[in-house]
Amino acid sequence: MVVGAFAIELDTVVIGAGPGGYVAAIRAAQLGQKVAIVEREYIGGVCLNVGCIPSKALIQAGHAYHNAKGGDAVFGVTSNDVKLDFTKTQEWKDNTVVNTLTSGVEMLLKKNKVEIIRGEAYFNNEREFTVMGEGDTHQLYSFNNAILATGSSPIQIPGFKFGGRVVDSTGALNFKEVPKRLVVIGGGVIGSELGMAYANLGSEVTILEGSPQLLPTFEKDMVKVVEKEMKNIGIETVVNAMAKEAVDNGDSVTVKYEVKGEAKEVTADYVLVSVGRRANTADLGLEAIGIELTERGLVKVDNQGRTSVKNFFAIGDITPGAALAHKASYEGKIAAEAISGKPAAIDYKVMPAVAYTTPEIASYGLTEKEAKEKGLEVKATKFPLAGNGRALSLNAGEGFIRLVATKDDHVIVGAQMVGISASDVMAELGLAIEAGMNAEDIALTIHGHPTLSEAVMDAAEGVLGMPIHM
Repeated sequence: MVVGAFAIELDTVVIGAGPGGYVAAIRAAQLGQKVAIVEREYIGGVCLNVGCIPSKALIQAGHAYHNAKGGDAVFGVTSNDVKLDFTKTQEWKDNTVVNTLTSGVEMLLKKNKVEIIRGEAYFNNEREFTVMGEGDTHQLYSFNNAILATGSSPIQIPGFKFGGRVVDSTGALNFKEVPKRLVVIGGGVIGSELGMAYANLGSEVTILEGSPQLLPTFEKDMVKVVEKEMKNIGIETVVNAMAKEAVDNGDSVTVKYEVKGEAKEVTADYVLVSVGRRANTADLGLEAIGIELTERGLVKVDNQGRTSVKNFFAIGDITPGAALAHKASYEGKIAAEAISGKPAAIDYKVMPAVAYTTPEIASYGLTEKEAKEKGLEVKATKFPLAGNGRALSLNAGEGFIRLVATKDDHVIVGAQMVGISASDVMAELGLAIEAGMNAEDIALTIHGHPTLSEAVMDAAEGVLGMPIHM
């Protein structure tokens, strides 16, 4: 074992190079700090390497294959002898998409003079940590401030040990071939997205969800639109399903589950377990230096991301709240600015929630129910995409936009959309809620024609009681 004889001094160290960590490191460097970032595996973290980005690539490939096989027939476009070379699909995902982004992040870190340290960090005390690198080498570092951005890992449930034909989301993203049959345990965002992607790529998919509805964090009327498309592409969905055991048959796997006490089973090539994620807070030495955790193992933080140890900050999946890449990035900037003495503070007024299903779902701000629970007098107004010319020309008239606004002055406090490109269209409403705008501000903004964004204007006119297109 080789240990660095002298500690290397740093202003700020960031542990973890995911969307929270690398953003925090760059912002801290921009503010004049001497920064290093420690990463044991992926520059770009789970999101860029085995999560958000590669999953969207497979979703897009699934759309392309599905349309080529006949999904475009409604336009009068037909194809013969359509084939899928999944090896090329995976090469495109890994090389053109993932590697381009991760190498770009590494370039940005270097451009901003952030030192990249490869290895595992362990905190010896409040001012020193050791990095265990390759070849059993150890290097000691001293620092003034630390930002913890170590992310999360998939939860493993009893009876479904990862390995072989039981995979987590990382395994599902890296299949060598499209499974003929796939069982997905967990019909949340990840399970529904990947289930639909593989159904479009040709798999027979069964989704088992333990709660009464798929995508349980979204409102039922939006989920129904997605469920309709799942049925159209042949996905079997089972709710209130309790997964019990996976039995490896050698060339297949049988999943045993219960619905209302009745034992059932389904056999497939693989089973994807996607039931949530657990914070990566172990083996860092946090307990020894007194950092307080919640009962769920999350790091307690204040409104600047500061932990119970004043020079330690924590962001992203290891802190309370939704495990979202954009939440981590936002918190990373706040923490870096707080370390620099700026009056930055976390404000979750608008935290986007998006599912890249078909069609997409996006929710910003408060739902009608949440607004009423907060004591606000609101009304919710829907505009159907069937009334939007651009949506119809895309053969995507399914879905709607809903605005939640105060009754007296029509201030927008929430918005939801299920429909094509919801992830992009809704950004305008995120800004509107953040800025405290009312429906008239949106209605008076001229929107290009024909665009999907016109549906936002139409919904706003509905709030005002003067709809033109519904």
